[in-house]
Amino acid sequence: MESVSLFAPASIANISCGFDVLGLCLDNVGDLMHLEKSNKPGFRITEIKGQDLPLETEKNVAGVAAQALLKAYKEPVGFKLKIDKRIKAGSGIGSSAASAAGAVVGINKLLGEPFSPLELISFAMEGERLACGSAHADNVAPVILGGFTLVRSLEPLDVIPLHSPLELAATVIHPEIEVKTADARAVLHNKIPLKKAINQWANVGALVSGLYQEDYDLISRSLVDEIVEPARAMLIPGFDQLKENATQAGALGCGISGSGPSVFALSKGMTNAHLVAKSMAEVYDKIGVPYEIHICPINPNGVQFIEPKNK
Repeated sequence: MESVSLFAPASIANISCGFDVLGLCLDNVGDLMHLEKSNKPGFRITEIKGQDLPLETEKNVAGVAAQALLKAYKEPVGFKLKIDKRIKAGSGIGSSAASAAGAVVGINKLLGEPFSPLELISFAMEGERLACGSAHADNVAPVILGGFTLVRSLEPLDVIPLHSPLELAATVIHPEIEVKTADARAVLHNKIPLKKAINQWANVGALVSGLYQEDYDLISRSLVDEIVEPARAMLIPGFDQLKENATQAGALGCGISGSGPSVFALSKGMTNAHLVAKSMAEVYDKIGVPYEIHICPINPNGVQFIEPKNK
C-alpha cells in the first residue's frame, strides 16, 4: 500500500459535565486527507485546501502529531500529506483533533499498523498541545476510537470507549466567530466549590450509566455543567436563548461544544435533531448572527478510509 485517503471526523468534547474527559465523534462533518509514501524521509504537508493554515510541519498540528509517531517508529520513512480542510479552525468541533488524528491513523495504516489506538491517541495529543498549549485527549480519542469516549487518566494515558445509543443524534450550531481554546481556558476559575464538584462528577457517572442503559431520561438529567459553562457562556452570542429553544424543541440537553463557540444539543432520533436545529437557527436569524448547522448521528467508527476520487 503506497497511499491512503481518509475521512477525519469532527467531534464534541466535554459534553456538558465531562470537561476534558468526555468526547463523542460526529458522523457527517470532517476533513478529507490523502497520505502517500515518499522516498524522502520525514513528513511533509504539500497542500491544504479550505483553510489558511501553515504547511510547515512544525507549525501544523498534523505535522507535529506525525513527527511524534515517526520518532517512536525510529526507522527512516517518509510521507506526504494533502488536506481538504472542511472543519473551520476555532469552531469548537475538533478541527485540530481531526487533522492530528487523521495524520497518525493514516501513517499507521501505511506502516502496517505497528501502533495501538492508545498510542495513536498519544501522538495526536501532541498536535493538540501545539494548538492550545495543552495535550488533551477528549477530542482526539473519539476521533480515533469512534463513538463516546472517557479519558480516565493522562499520566498514564487511559481511555475508555463508551456505549453509544443508536438513536442518539447531535445538532451543532456554529456562529461564525472564533473563540480560541487558550482564551476560553483563561476565563475558567482555578478553584470550585465542593458542592459544585460533587454535582459535576455525579452527572458524569450518571451520563455514562445512561449511555449504557440507553436511558434517555437519565442522559437528559445528566447533561448539566455547573463549572465550565457558566464561565464560558458569555463568549457565545445568544447562548441562553439557544439553550432554551433547543430544550423546548425536545433536546435532551444542550451545552457548549468544546471551548466554543459552537453549541451542541443531543436528541433522541434524527427527526428531533432536525427540529432542534430549526429552533436554534431561529435565534441567530433573529439577532443577525451568521452560522452553520450540522445534524449528525454519532459516528461509531472514527477515522474512516475511503476510495480516492482520482486514482
